[in-house]
Amino acid sequence: MITNFILAPILMHMFTAIVLLFFWQKVLVQKIISIVGNSIAFLLCLRMFEMTMSNGYLTLQLGSWQAPFGITFIADTLSAIMVLLTALVSLAVGIYSTASLNESRIRFGYFFIFHFLVMGLLGAFLTGDIFNLYVWFEVVIISSFILLTVGGKKRQMEGAIKYVTMNMLGSVIFLTAIGILYGITGTLNIADLALKVAQVENTGLVTVTSLLFFVAFGIKSAVFPLYFWLPSAYHTPPSAIAAIFGGLLTKMGVYAMLRVFTVIFQPDYFTLVLFSVIAILTLLTGALGTINKKSIRRVLSYLIVCHIGFFIAGMGLNTEWAFVAIVFYLIHDVIVKSNVFMISGVIVKMRETVDMTRLGSLLKDYPKFSFVAALVLFSLVGIPPLSGFWPKILLFQETFKQENYLLLAALIIASFVTLFVIVRIWSEAFWKESPKPITEEIDHFESFPFSGKIALIAPIVGLAFVSLYIGLSANSFMKLSEKAAYEMKNPEIYIENVLGAKQ
Repeated sequence: MITNFILAPILMHMFTAIVLLFFWQKVLVQKIISIVGNSIAFLLCLRMFEMTMSNGYLTLQLGSWQAPFGITFIADTLSAIMVLLTALVSLAVGIYSTASLNESRIRFGYFFIFHFLVMGLLGAFLTGDIFNLYVWFEVVIISSFILLTVGGKKRQMEGAIKYVTMNMLGSVIFLTAIGILYGITGTLNIADLALKVAQVENTGLVTVTSLLFFVAFGIKSAVFPLYFWLPSAYHTPPSAIAAIFGGLLTKMGVYAMLRVFTVIFQPDYFTLVLFSVIAILTLLTGALGTINKKSIRRVLSYLIVCHIGFFIAGMGLNTEWAFVAIVFYLIHDVIVKSNVFMISGVIVKMRETVDMTRLGSLLKDYPKFSFVAALVLFSLVGIPPLSGFWPKILLFQETFKQENYLLLAALIIASFVTLFVIVRIWSEAFWKESPKPITEEIDHFESFPFSGKIALIAPIVGLAFVSLYIGLSANSFMKLSEKAAYEMKNPEIYIENVLGAKQ
């Protein structure tokens, strides 16, 4: 189906950002505009998801220049899922930001940059052109660098410099790979590249180019050994920023890998073995990185790395059921990772720290909040029947069926380590007695107005219920993941919808 509607969510965030420019010093007005903009964008993304489910692929050739000569936008099942997840998380984090951030940070242009960041994410998920994918990546990197540095504290600047340095290196490698690919095929359209790459006789050059893409996206998604920038960068910004980074930014790299290695390149045996090895090392190093950390934010940052290994493991298996597990895990992980960072932000409001040795008594002082936090934390572990359980068990089964026992062992070890550190967070922060008396000067959460408490807690509760719903309605999400996996394993459908221009 050809439709201009595919651009609506992107334009909505751009429009919201431009309107925010006129209210730079009016904090309350900025908060209202951002919530309204995020709400409308969420409804547009929900409508796009419904259209994709009922009509199949949505496509748009900008300026009526037909592919491969024009700029293509396309929404298949995977894109529609990622767009809807982005809209849901940005709405939740946008509401959370209105109460969690101080006014000076908002006056620095937080909401303006936030909407440009979301616009870049949506553009990356919807583009059908490899060079425009690079452009949207740059929009995201520039926006995220500014968000990381807003406030200008020394540790923020250190984290931001590591973040931008590694991501710029990734961009250089990405651009180099695009140049080589254009040189050997003469096209940048992803669907057309799939046809042209299959005709290239120099298969060695094709393999090297595909590995350049893997390195570029590996830096952005934080795989071994290119992940060291992430734990240094993600624990420094405010929780609202870390929530959208932890939930969505690394998944953009995973999405790009899935798109490139299912449509353009069909991985050979060497590439699949490489994926499995990288997955094992990412799982183990990410898991081991959590063991000696005292800060909850540091633990969560290493868990992001560890769980990226689950996606790479699925790519190494390269079967349709492995892709089902990847898509289901994406849905679960985006929601839960964003939520745990928002929970850590509320803990900071309550105790002024996320150092586990200085925390305690949260269950006694805030039992309702603790119940919601437990639901989210144990969804992250994958306790049955919560949302993380189903994709993990599916990935275990597929790994066992493929007799890849080393990868299976790494997946099991990573899961047990995740369980261990989450139990430790629960025990140290929520269960044990506080090591020192809590005074009114420390517990800033109590002094928040009622509307502020609602803005902080409502997004966490909302995303927690979404996680619970995913776990309890696993059959529906399994079918949705099967549809996305079928399309990824049959790229000719994607190619036909772009180059065949169906209406």
